[in-house]
Amino acid sequence: MTGPAVVTTRAELAALLEPHRRAGARIGFVPTMGALHEGHASLLRVAREQVAGGPVVASVFVNPTQFGEAADLERYPRTLEADLEVCAREGVAVVFAPEVAEMYPHGTGDDTVMVRPGPLAKVLEGRTRKGHYRGVLTVVAKLFGLVRPDVAVFGQKDYQQLVMIRRMVEDLCLGVEVVGAETVREPDGLALSSRNVHLDEEQRRQATALSRTLYAAVESAPYGPGPALDAARAVLRESDGVDLDYLEITTPDLGPLPEDPPPGYEARILIAARVGTTRLIDNLPLILGAPRA
Repeated sequence: MTGPAVVTTRAELAALLEPHRRAGARIGFVPTMGALHEGHASLLRVAREQVAGGPVVASVFVNPTQFGEAADLERYPRTLEADLEVCAREGVAVVFAPEVAEMYPHGTGDDTVMVRPGPLAKVLEGRTRKGHYRGVLTVVAKLFGLVRPDVAVFGQKDYQQLVMIRRMVEDLCLGVEVVGAETVREPDGLALSSRNVHLDEEQRRQATALSRTLYAAVESAPYGPGPALDAARAVLRESDGVDLDYLEITTPDLGPLPEDPPPGYEARILIAARVGTTRLIDNLPLILGAPRA
C-alpha cells in the first residue's frame, strides 16, 4: 500500500499540486484536525468519488484559534502516524500537516487578519464557544487558499460548521463546491467523534441518549415541531449522566422556523450536551408535518 506524500510547508504543497492543476485534474480536499476515525474515512471516500480520479488532499492541523481554552487545545488528541495509515488506506494523494507558524506566519494575536463569521456564530454552539467560528472559518479560508480545491467535503455531524462554511464560500466568492457527507454512527447510534475517546464505559453508554433523543424527534416530526421536541425531551428526562446545553429545531440554514410550518417542511434538530467532562454534539434532518405512509 503506497502512502500519501506528506508535506509541511506551503511551498511543498504548491509544488505537489501544480502538475495536477496543469493536467486539469479535479482536486478534492478534506480538512481535519487529525485523530482520524471511520467518520473521517467516509469523508475521504466521498471526496475520492467527487474528483473521479483526481487527487484527494487531507490536512491534519490542530487549529489553535478555534479553541477557547488552552487546556482544550492541549487535550486534543494528536495521532499523526495513525492518521497517515487511514489516509493511505483511503487513497489520499497528499497530506498537508503544517506547524502553527506555517499557517499563522504573523501569529494568532488580535492584530492578525481573521474572518468575521456573522450572526450565525452567535447561535447554538456560538453561544458558549466564543470566537470558535472565527477561528474555524479563518483556518478553512486559509486552507482553501493553499489547496485551491474544486470540492471540499465536511461531515454533517458538525452541522453548524457546514452551514457557515457554505455561507463563507458564497459570501467571499471562494469558488469551492462544499459537500456535506452523512454522519457515521456506531451500531448503537452514537455519532463518531474524536472526542469519544474521552468517554469511559459508563459515559459511553450514557452518550447514546443524544442520538436516541434525535430519533425520537424524527418519529414525532409528522405531528409538528412541538410534538417532536416533546418526544425528544421525554427521552432526555429518562436519561442519566447527560447535562444538556441545547436542543433546538431550526430551518436547514439554522434560522427560526415559520410560525406554522406546512406539511413536508424540511427542518433540522440539533443537540449539544456534556457527558462527564466531554462535550458532544449531534443533529438529524426532520420532515415536519409529513403524513405517515
